[in-house]
Amino acid sequence: MLSNTLNPFLAAGIPFPKAVLWDMDGVICDNGHLHYASWKQAFAEFPQYSFSEEFFVRTFGMNNFGVLTLLLEREPTPDEVEQIAGEKERIFREMIVGNITFLPGVEEWLRTLKQWGVPQAIASSAPRDNIVAFRQELHLDDYLDVYISAQDMPSKPDPAVFLAAAEALSVSPQDCLVVEDATAGVAAGAAGGMRVLAVTTTNPRERLTLANLVVDTLAEIDLAAWRGSGAG
Repeated sequence: MLSNTLNPFLAAGIPFPKAVLWDMDGVICDNGHLHYASWKQAFAEFPQYSFSEEFFVRTFGMNNFGVLTLLLEREPTPDEVEQIAGEKERIFREMIVGNITFLPGVEEWLRTLKQWGVPQAIASSAPRDNIVAFRQELHLDDYLDVYISAQDMPSKPDPAVFLAAAEALSVSPQDCLVVEDATAGVAAGAAGGMRVLAVTTTNPRERLTLANLVVDTLAEIDLAAWRGSGAG
């Protein structure tokens, strides 16, 4: 843990949040490799398209409609979303069973914030069925109050999913902290007027410059010192 004098939130004068909005993939757990593997497996049936690792990193954090729009260079039809993304997500949900764990510091944050009565939400680009699978696999109902999927919303970097989560928790956006790993998600949080904490699970620091703070893991943050500092 960082000392009071070194805690980066204290140094930046960032106030302790009234609510925390969590991205899911790459933030709660490191499952990017499973997403990439499931995309590659799904696209094996569509050889006319090329799904590269570079494209995957660039679009990680977007919803499937947004990913396919960039890949196809046009809006996908409902049938294409169902056939390609639907198959990908089916494969992905099979892959996560028994294969995901919390990233360092995450479960401690979830548990501590719950004990302190700080409302928390998942605000993810993932389809609703994926969120349900995560809730069951990681027992997230022990900690979280609200689950919001951007499945039928504008894709990040649009802030719609974060704004919806803030509204569901009855907390003003400016009083929320967004925890993200993807460039699109960091941009979405910033666009929503929220403070953003980014972790380097998926992207290097230099790609996360819109965040208020970038850390390698949440274990670097002393929550008690931050809460008691009166920063901001």
